[in-house]
Amino acid sequence: MIHLASRVPDPAVRRLTATLYGYAFLSDLVLLYPLYVVFFADTGLSVGQISSLFVIWSAAGILFEVPSGAWADVVSRRLLLCLAPLVTAAGFALWVLLPSYPAFAVGFLLWGAGGALVSGALEALVWTELDRLGAVGRYARVLGRARTAGVLGVVVSGVLAGPVLAVGGYPAVGAASVLACLLATIVAARFPEHRPPADAPVQAVVPVLASGHDPAAAVRPVAAAMPGDREPDGSPADDEGDLGWWDTLRAGVTQIRTRPPVRSAVLLVAVVAADWGALDEYSPLLALDTGVRAEVVPLLLLLLWAGVTVGGLLAGVGERLGRRGYAALLGLVGVGLAGGALTGRPAGFVLLALGFGAGQLATVLADARLQARITGNSRATVTSLAGMATDLLIIGTYAGYGLLATVVGNAVAFAATAGPYLVLGLVLLTRRRPTVVPASSTAAAAHGPR
Repeated sequence: MIHLASRVPDPAVRRLTATLYGYAFLSDLVLLYPLYVVFFADTGLSVGQISSLFVIWSAAGILFEVPSGAWADVVSRRLLLCLAPLVTAAGFALWVLLPSYPAFAVGFLLWGAGGALVSGALEALVWTELDRLGAVGRYARVLGRARTAGVLGVVVSGVLAGPVLAVGGYPAVGAASVLACLLATIVAARFPEHRPPADAPVQAVVPVLASGHDPAAAVRPVAAAMPGDREPDGSPADDEGDLGWWDTLRAGVTQIRTRPPVRSAVLLVAVVAADWGALDEYSPLLALDTGVRAEVVPLLLLLLWAGVTVGGLLAGVGERLGRRGYAALLGLVGVGLAGGALTGRPAGFVLLALGFGAGQLATVLADARLQARITGNSRATVTSLAGMATDLLIIGTYAGYGLLATVVGNAVAFAATAGPYLVLGLVLLTRRRPTVVPASSTAAAAHGPR
């Protein structure tokens, strides 16, 4: 059984977290972020062509997401984290060296592939290393801080992009973006990676989310901590052992298909992350609709990023939320996004920032819940499947928002798209807990949002 986090060798945890935060910051320190749409337009692309590039980007993420997750489980998660920035950097270099629609399309394919290499592999590596160090109870707050580091990278990119563009044009912006990716690869090489033996039981320190907190009950193997995570005979789900790529992929799919707790956690991640992640792309249009000048839009968007930053930093506090608390958090996401959009005023962005921050916190907690329920050696595969489900929902959100905004405008479309958070929160509030619980789990509290 894993021991309490107080016995963790702090230098090892500090090395892991410092590497993670540096990697997240550098991966998003891409000066092309705030400028690539302008770059495409300056190259002569139409709005339709630019939209088709976004579709290619999303499709690439879906195409590469699950295969790369299985690859991470079979080969090396650290290797994929090293390769991902290099693949992305190749796409950025292609953009500035050969600015044209075909080059932009290939660049988005490479960018989508790079994102897929990280998705699943990063979460699996961090969870596994924290578990090995007896500090898996810190996962949510560590992941929240890593997301915040990424947001800070985006903010710094927004600050530096304009001056660099003024001095050296798009080639300088592209070179700076490639350099940040190369630095991210160097940092990724510092990630520790220890694979558990094939026959080792999967264990974790799962934070208890209930009215009270019982440290003794929180420290136990995941299979015993999660009611319903057992097979029909009452024994924990079997470890997959050493599997090849195809067998690992099948094991991940089978785990989602046959284990309701894992399946529900995957769906929760997808639903919670998709809507506010997609709505972020439309926030500049919402800002313009309030009547502000174009140069004021970045300042309003800074409010949203500040909210996302705070949401990530509150992950440690959010771990204490029970089912009702998590449902209230989802309600806050819906009310903040819908209310802020419907005000039609710049002041509404304060409410939007609250909604985006709550969305970030809810996403981190949902991911922690998923990691706590995964067993076996296909952790990155299952996480990548959750990422693919998120991408599919995001594409659906894009399509639905576009149709709705054409008819009723951005504000109403924004508010309507935020509606599912209120519905999901209500479902969690009214959902009845299972009445039949395995004997070994009768003393366990509710773990994660239910």
